[in-house]
Amino acid sequence: MHGPWFSGTFSAAKGLVAAGSALCRARGRRLVERPKSVETPVKRPGAEIFVDALVAEGAEVMFGYPGGQVIALFDALYERSDIRLILVRHEQAAAHAADGYARATGKVGVCVATSGPGATNLTTGIATANFDSVPMVAITGQVPTHLIGNDAFQEADTTGITRPITKYNTLLEDPRRIRQTVKEAFYIARTGRPGPVVIDLPGDVQKAQIEDDGDAEIDLPGYKPNVEGNARQVRLAAEAVNASKRPVLYVGGGVIISGAAPELRELAEKAHIPVTMTLLGLGAFPGDHELSLRMLGMHGTGYANHAVQQADVLVAVGARFDDRVTGKLNAFAPRVERIIHIDIDPASISKNIPVHIPIQGDAKNILGQLVALVRPAKHEDWLNQIAEWKARFPLTYDRQSDQLKPQYVVEQVYEATKGEAIITTEVGQNQMWAAQYYTFKRPRQFLSSGGLGTMGYGFPAAIGAQVGCPDAVVFDIAGDGSIQMNIQELATVVANRLPVKVAILNNGYLGMVRQWQELFFSHTHLVGNPNFVKVAEAYGATGILVERKEEVRGAIERALATPGPVFLDFHVNPEENVFPMVPAGEAIDQMISGMA
Repeated sequence: MHGPWFSGTFSAAKGLVAAGSALCRARGRRLVERPKSVETPVKRPGAEIFVDALVAEGAEVMFGYPGGQVIALFDALYERSDIRLILVRHEQAAAHAADGYARATGKVGVCVATSGPGATNLTTGIATANFDSVPMVAITGQVPTHLIGNDAFQEADTTGITRPITKYNTLLEDPRRIRQTVKEAFYIARTGRPGPVVIDLPGDVQKAQIEDDGDAEIDLPGYKPNVEGNARQVRLAAEAVNASKRPVLYVGGGVIISGAAPELRELAEKAHIPVTMTLLGLGAFPGDHELSLRMLGMHGTGYANHAVQQADVLVAVGARFDDRVTGKLNAFAPRVERIIHIDIDPASISKNIPVHIPIQGDAKNILGQLVALVRPAKHEDWLNQIAEWKARFPLTYDRQSDQLKPQYVVEQVYEATKGEAIITTEVGQNQMWAAQYYTFKRPRQFLSSGGLGTMGYGFPAAIGAQVGCPDAVVFDIAGDGSIQMNIQELATVVANRLPVKVAILNNGYLGMVRQWQELFFSHTHLVGNPNFVKVAEAYGATGILVERKEEVRGAIERALATPGPVFLDFHVNPEENVFPMVPAGEAIDQMISGMA
């Protein structure tokens, strides 16, 4: 490599100079004393400096796919032992894998793709991360700077395309700014409301020979996230909670991102406040806790939705009142007297629902302050009412049926893994059944595409989670439609010996689409599914077919005992629907139960 070769040659040259000087003295020639020269700084390729900058920011792994405008960057990764490259089989999978890695570990995920189609293939994964506030740095190759804007081969305006779906993006045209750009990218990605940052990296910048002093400073005068929260607003929030008779904590993914789960639990237990979670908030509060209302919203529990509708004080933490939670806006929480909204992003506060006490800042800091100010309380009448709703509106399905029910499969995955697995999902019915019937007990245990609803997310996200948490059991709960969107990543799990398990709830439909069509329109069948067992085996993985209820537990235990990746193909009841369900445009307590 350039460093060792230069160093060795320089040492040899010094030896020759010394030998020559001795020879001249021996012959009696007078030597002229010359001043010592200052060593010229070493010049190195921009790509090498870029990789060094990634490592300096804590990047341990990157997920990517090579191409013409990232060859220099991939070459700089060759034989590096301080950063690992996971070669995926599609760029979208690279972005989702980086996303899954970030959600499972709390670190910044890194993905890389070439210019043009490589970069555009990343965009779905970038948009997914942006919607769900996932810290990610996406590196895209770009044509050489002198060709930008000339419609060169595989050129795309990556910064223009990704501007609406990133927290920040930049075209890096000056190789002298490599270290600063990388440092700022990671800082922006991980602070405030986290999100994806794109660095568009031209090929000539990667190849440029430049001096590197190994140092960089962040210079972002307009970016200073507020994390403390206003003391007066926090005091008003505490007073509202202390005066409440029917309080509810409504928490989202922001609690997990900020690491605020301990403070949340302390607050809930001190004041006996029931806790409901959004889809991305699952695991922020133990699902099996007596104060847990589990998930609320369109496919949430009946008791969570009724509690929100009857609450007098609603404390929203790290949640954004999206439409799947609120249902009909003007019918949401009609009896509430005070809505308290805690969020790191000021743009999210009062965006959808006007709030009475806004508090902008980091959830961990603010909840910690609230714990100190809130008085112990019992709320016995309120908790008795919630207990009655839990008895009246349990999550349930026909457990006596001989048919293989998808809910039963999820329950068996939960029991076989003792509730300790990291669960990723695709999008659709499989996602909702996983959220309903796997009880999540800790943060970063449930990884799913929430805001964008991206089919094809779960399998590559499971790859990222498994790489980031090598000792964990990682299960992707998938549908037969969505698993095919990134099924080529079987090659990735096999090549990297990743023991990811995939439970395919195979019903022969795009299930959630069919459910909506059945209830409100007309529906069509998904024709032409492959034999998933044979597909898995063709890639070198294990495939297991399950068609009967009594085979489920044994198949899951066999998968867990298998060292490598496993596809479990569960042929479930094709007509099963996700219930409860709030029809679009209705209040969240107007649920279809699905039970006679």
